[in-house]
Amino acid sequence: MTPILINPQEGNWQQRLGMIVEMMREMSRQTDPQEMVRSYGARVRRLLPSDGAISLSRRGLTRPQYRITRSTTWEENINPWKEKDRLPLFEGGLLAELIYRDEPQLIDNLNVSADDPAAEYLAGHRSLMAIPLFDQGVALNMIVRLRKGPAAFHKEQLPELVWLSNLFGRATSNLVLSEELQQAYRALDRELKVVGEIQRSLLPAQLPEIPTMDLAAYYQPSQRAGGDYYDFFPLPGGKWGIFLADVSGHGTPAAVLMAITHCIAHTHPGPPIPPGKVLDYLNHHLATRYLSQNGQFVTAFYGIYAPAERSLTYACAGHNPPRLKRCRDGTLLALDRVNGLPLGIGTERTYAEHVQRLQAGDQIVFYTDGITEADDPSGMLFGTERLDQVLENCALEASALLDTVLRSVEDFTRGRPAHDDRTLIVARVS
Repeated sequence: MTPILINPQEGNWQQRLGMIVEMMREMSRQTDPQEMVRSYGARVRRLLPSDGAISLSRRGLTRPQYRITRSTTWEENINPWKEKDRLPLFEGGLLAELIYRDEPQLIDNLNVSADDPAAEYLAGHRSLMAIPLFDQGVALNMIVRLRKGPAAFHKEQLPELVWLSNLFGRATSNLVLSEELQQAYRALDRELKVVGEIQRSLLPAQLPEIPTMDLAAYYQPSQRAGGDYYDFFPLPGGKWGIFLADVSGHGTPAAVLMAITHCIAHTHPGPPIPPGKVLDYLNHHLATRYLSQNGQFVTAFYGIYAPAERSLTYACAGHNPPRLKRCRDGTLLALDRVNGLPLGIGTERTYAEHVQRLQAGDQIVFYTDGITEADDPSGMLFGTERLDQVLENCALEASALLDTVLRSVEDFTRGRPAHDDRTLIVARVS
């Protein structure tokens, strides 16, 4: 067989082209860099005869150190990326001189001293071709091809070999990086899954049974973990606290801050009442300990429901006002009579309160902005008007109303994945 790169003007160009195309097809199918190198090496040996080959690396070493990463004399197939500790380390000698020279090299009459560190790899060969593989302009790796006879390599083939070998080297490096990235992604995904499980464990395991109020809740993070948080607090006199918060940002940072908010809320001295003082307490600790420098913040709505009076006393820190539907007369209201800045922006804050009287049949929807800011393929937001339209059916119980809202959001977004955490609490006064 005519070596493909020795003299491209000679031989059957169609045959050579066919061999190259087939080799490129095979390389494109490879996903394992070790298998890719093995396959490429086998094909190159068919196209460019040699009696031996060595691969060198000086990555992470200093002159005159280098490692031999592959050799045709090895019986065992060592993976240089995963078994680096098994690669022989050398210092000095001919191969060190070649790899640190950063240039291609041809030796037509090779004579190696018996005391050369790599003498056993070079012995019996008279011709040597050194092909540097560059990374950031430096030959961190090198391929050394060997022939037993003198002057066995042609100078005409060297430019193309340097070109093609470096292209293949870059492709292999990209495959290694891709594999490492996938491994890192899988490890990160496992960690985020654990973070998500921990976060969900901080949410109520089940909804409380509150007299004169029917409840349903839904929570969906946009990633493995999120920054939405809701909670219920049993209070003296049969009252219940209903808390909803949304941490700025997404993912793990938001989940961590959500856990911190949960911890602060549950370490409030005494029962978490009244709502304004609870938000004052949360704001003070978040602003002084956690959020003063990093620019994050937390929006929150906290209401205390008194079943006997059917009243909701609430305070708000920059959160989306819940929607109230009075089913007796069809009135739609926003619980927005009081509002303040989000938690964590400054310590000098006090949060006012408002008492909202409720009636049997009233529907209240507490939500985070992942609901109203859900967008369709054109970028249009779901908005509060569509949310209000869902509240038209006053006969629905809380769970059925919650399902109706979620179905409406799903239909509007056409099933697009949520880009923000979505939390929804529906209450129906009975």
